[in-house]
This record gives sequence, C-alpha cells and structure tokens, in this order.
Amino acid sequence: MTFTELSNRIFGETIYNYHKTDNVDAPIQNPYQEKSIEYYLYLKNWIDTVQWHLEDIIRDPEINPTEALGLKRRIDKSNQDRTDLVELIDSYFLDKYKDVQIVPHARINTESPAWAIDRLSILALKIYHMQQEVDRKDTDKDHHEQVSKKLDILLTQREDLSIAIEELLKDIEAGEKYMKVYKQMKMYNDPALNPVLYGKDSK
Repeated sequence: MTFTELSNRIFGETIYNYHKTDNVDAPIQNPYQEKSIEYYLYLKNWIDTVQWHLEDIIRDPEINPTEALGLKRRIDKSNQDRTDLVELIDSYFLDKYKDVQIVPHARINTESPAWAIDRLSILALKIYHMQQEVDRKDTDKDHHEQVSKKLDILLTQREDLSIAIEELLKDIEAGEKYMKVYKQMKMYNDPALNPVLYGKDSK
C-alpha cells in the first residue's frame, strides 16, 4: 500500500466515524497506536473534519454573536492544531529520509510532503460532502447535474494529487529532491507578536 493509499483510507475512515454522531463536541476515538503515522493521519483528518463543521455553524445568519465569537476562537485554536500536526507529519518524513544521499542537482519542492497531505485530507472532506449533495432527493435535475460534475472533478483532483505526492516521495527517497521545512510562524495567537495582545499586556 502506498502512503497516499494509506492516507486516503484513513481519511475516509475518520470522516465516516465522525459522522456517526455528526457532533463537533464528540470525543475522538483514535483506533491507531499512539505516535504512529496512522495515529497522526487520523488525528489530522479529525481536526479538519471538526473544523469543517465549525465553519458551517459559524456561517448561520441567525447565530448569537457571543456564540460566534467563541466559535471563532475555537477555529483559531483548530488552525494552530492543524499546523502542529502538519509539522509533526513532516518530522516523520524528515526522519524517514534522513540518511538519503542528496544528488548534486537535487531540487526543492514548492511544499513539503505533509502540506500536500493536508490538501489530500481537505479533498477527502470535499468529496464526502459533495457526495452527500449528489445523493440528496430534495433537489432538481440541474442541481444534481452540477454537483455530479463537481464530484467527478474532485475525484480526479484526488487521483492527480495522490500521484504527485507519490512522485515527490520517490524523488526524495532517490535524493532527486530534498525537504526543507519551515516552521509556521503564526503571529495572531502569539502575545509577543500580535500588537493587540502585547498592547494590552503593556497597559
């Protein structure tokens, strides 16, 4: 099984398990061994899935402003958790390929493997929810045709992205490309970097 086959299978499993309750407050029950790559892939997609639904909830035009503020802060925290997981998954790849001999003409990729996996996780969610639209019985023919075409595009996109990720991993393994990971320097959550936060601290 390739890495993307493993990822896509786990993402599908995670999304299915979440929708057993379809509740953003449902506790995660990760079935994989802690600190294994499978564990991190499941956790990554669980975070993405919960955030997907938080983003739906916060767009309710009738939402209470106080509730909306709480959700916004929860989404901010989720974004940070998501970033942390991506960096953790990249650490797995850095360790896996640490002994690879880099060839003189090796090139760097536009994104790290884990950030590409991040996009694969989001694609799994788009495919699941677009399939729900296709399966709806309360829509007209035009809606069904439009969402069916979009689903086909998303499925093709997942196939293409999976191929691209596998090619990237093979290039890294062969020393043809190398990883260079930059830690995400989020500023808005940092009391030392967000002027609103450090401004308050100085008063």
